[in-house]
Amino acid sequence: MNDIRVGGWTELQELLFADSWNEELGLYRSNFAFRGCADVDEDLSTSLAKLGGGASVLEDHLLRNFRKYATGDAVPVDSEWNWLALGQHHGLPTRLLDWTYSPYVALHFVTMQPDRFNHDGVVWMVDYVRAHELVPPEFRSELEQEGANVFTTEMLAGVAEKIVELSRGSERFVLFVEPPSFDERIVNQYALFSLMSSPDASLDEWLGKHEDLARRLVIPAELKWEIRDKLDQAGINERVLFPGLDGLTRWVTRYYAPRPTRRPS
Repeated sequence: MNDIRVGGWTELQELLFADSWNEELGLYRSNFAFRGCADVDEDLSTSLAKLGGGASVLEDHLLRNFRKYATGDAVPVDSEWNWLALGQHHGLPTRLLDWTYSPYVALHFVTMQPDRFNHDGVVWMVDYVRAHELVPPEFRSELEQEGANVFTTEMLAGVAEKIVELSRGSERFVLFVEPPSFDERIVNQYALFSLMSSPDASLDEWLGKHEDLARRLVIPAELKWEIRDKLDQAGINERVLFPGLDGLTRWVTRYYAPRPTRRPS
């Protein structure tokens, strides 16, 4: 994996937006999905994998009972993909992993826990356009037909009605999926999910075989306070990313908490 240790705020901006110029469009449009973690040692394990046990069996039980007891109109269209996305959004252990189109939203998740500021953080960057060049032909065809770079849940349902159908072949692959706009949180976080073709497949292992598709920006612990202050000034905070009283409370609590005396370097 291509690890780059960031030297400062200015270098961080260059690295986050590197390779984002799209000559065909004449615009800056990054093909990278971003994921921020407070600890550099955190891997890309899904909540389903962290639950332990047989992932395939557990996934079926979890999703079936979530659909059984959730409100019937909780999803815009009754499909496994929409229920999976909704479950992930509300904390159900799934094979999905949270990503964002926004590098600054990713930085928020690196710096949202002041008690972890003594640890280096990390921003994962994965080129989802090139990753989708490696999916089976029927999935590539769906993207080409829609003129899209990422999947929606409706597009996935058009190729595979059931999640289990992703495991039909022997080759493992990753998909990037935009969830329906269930609420403001998904919209404000510019959210998308990664999805491995098998519930027990590891994105870390897959990226290990395709290292040219990804990079990791290591955020030094000593840089976290500066990033946090500048994100707050730019309006990237819990109040915006988690609309509602809970997000407001989290923002106020963090923003006004005492911090160590520090001086700019």
